[in-house]
Amino acid sequence: MSALAAPAVEATGPADTTGSGRWRRARWPLLVGVLLIAAVVLRVLTQDPTGTGARLDPDGAGRDGARAVTRVLADQGVAVDVARDAAALERARPGADTTVVVSSSEALGPSTVDRLVEAADGARVVVVEPGPALLDLLPLPARTPDPAAGTEEPLGACPDPLFTDLRLVVDARDTVDAVAGSVSCFDRSLVLGPDLVLLGAGDLLTNDQVLRGDNAAIALRLLGARDRLVWYVPDATDLGGEDAVSLRSLLPAPVVPGLTLLGLTMLAVILWRGRRLGRLAIEPLPVVVRALETTLSRGRLYHRIGDRAHTAAVLRRATRRRLAARLGLAGAARGATVPTPVLLAALTARLPGRTDLDDLLADEAPTPAHDRALVDLARALTQLEEEVRRP
Repeated sequence: MSALAAPAVEATGPADTTGSGRWRRARWPLLVGVLLIAAVVLRVLTQDPTGTGARLDPDGAGRDGARAVTRVLADQGVAVDVARDAAALERARPGADTTVVVSSSEALGPSTVDRLVEAADGARVVVVEPGPALLDLLPLPARTPDPAAGTEEPLGACPDPLFTDLRLVVDARDTVDAVAGSVSCFDRSLVLGPDLVLLGAGDLLTNDQVLRGDNAAIALRLLGARDRLVWYVPDATDLGGEDAVSLRSLLPAPVVPGLTLLGLTMLAVILWRGRRLGRLAIEPLPVVVRALETTLSRGRLYHRIGDRAHTAAVLRRATRRRLAARLGLAGAARGATVPTPVLLAALTARLPGRTDLDDLLADEAPTPAHDRALVDLARALTQLEEEVRRP
């Protein structure tokens, strides 16, 4: 047992065994659990009961869904079909009497845009909230400056006779540049072409905002002008490996310099304010750890895992250290490790009658085969130390 002994650690205060100490240790896991439960409850209460939570989903009954628009169009005699992937769009066979609405346009890629153009040949296509990457993929003519851009026209102004008396009211919108042969409406929120319409104000189709201003009339005139409506919700699983795009292609050109400047600024701040970790701060423990308790605990751990080889090595190493200090070998007083051959030579000179020193102290000595042999080794090492201590 003495081979595993360790000095006691000095105490600076009593151990915190009160109920308040236990509460402080348990409050963080409890707080995390409460937050997780609250998040689950909030998700259950706010989820779309139809299970179609995508924005502008034609069957979505939530705030961002578009069920109200599709129901009203159906009541007005417009045949409404929903296509949730490219194959369903091709099976729908849109024709000259059809308007194809494309929501969730961010899920489109080069291959699915080609399939859309081929399937909707002859139909009128309305793309809702097209991003910069999608505008580069659509078969648009050369873009020309919007003649209405920079004027003081209100948001509700539209030169097209179908929308000239209507007013658009939405919380957020994207602007779309006009192209050759198109008409720009509502301060570039809607671009009307002969066969392709770009709608940047997708909020006007949502259940939450369709009744604001003249949004309902705009939606009905835009989507109900033909006898049939095919609502296409692209599925990202239709994309192939050739549809991969870079992050740079998804960013508008004016944003890139700002992001570059922001990155350089963050790097400069890191280099300016970054600090290297200093030396560890040594603090006394708030409790007393007795040497006997440490020895018993380590012994129980060794016994539980059955690591007799490690235990024997610890016993031999501790005995060699104490014997070297007792014999006054060079370096032992400063805590340096004395080579085992040097120690064995000194012991042989001190105890000429002992012939089992190699089996007791050498690193390559045999490992005890069972716990009883390990106990016998500990006793033999203790006896050897007692013999060296005798005058």
